Amino acid sequence: MPTVLQIVRSVVSPLTRTRVFRWSAPRILPPVERVIAWLTGGRVQLSALLVPSLVLHTTGAKSGEPRDTALMYTPDGQGRAIVAGTSFARDRHPGWTYNLLAHPDAAITVRGSRMPVRASLIGDDEREAAWARIEAQWPGYRAYERESGRVVRLFRLQPVADPHRASM
Repeated sequence: MPTVLQIVRSVVSPLTRTRVFRWSAPRILPPVERVIAWLTGGRVQLSALLVPSLVLHTTGAKSGEPRDTALMYTPDGQGRAIVAGTSFARDRHPGWTYNLLAHPDAAITVRGSRMPVRASLIGDDEREAAWARIEAQWPGYRAYERESGRVVRLFRLQPVADPHRASM
């Protein structure tokens, strides 16, 4: 029997693939997410009301500056997170994917708790299994890949020991 969350997702997910959503979401959601994060000390994300969400903390590929991006993630069943660079079906890869390729050591914040991770690009041999997991959580999400005209970069985020905590 479907849960309330599954029913809500099945109703909302088709709306997220409309042109109106793909145009408006990249403009509206990031500032709203930042305000909510500021108000709640990073413990609440708007997107987390429907799907597991995190804030990815990367180092800029070109600038070397810190960058934060709110993303949906899918647990892989082994304590790691899978993130997809869909960018609302835009024709270019999102900046955070370039950051992870250049600097795979990053951090994530989930429900206000920050942890270091190492990112690895999911290879062709694992893509179908990763997409199946993602779509089990958010039906139709892979449509962003088809509509973008590019192969979406999928990353696995593996928690790592924090060297700074060990020395404290």
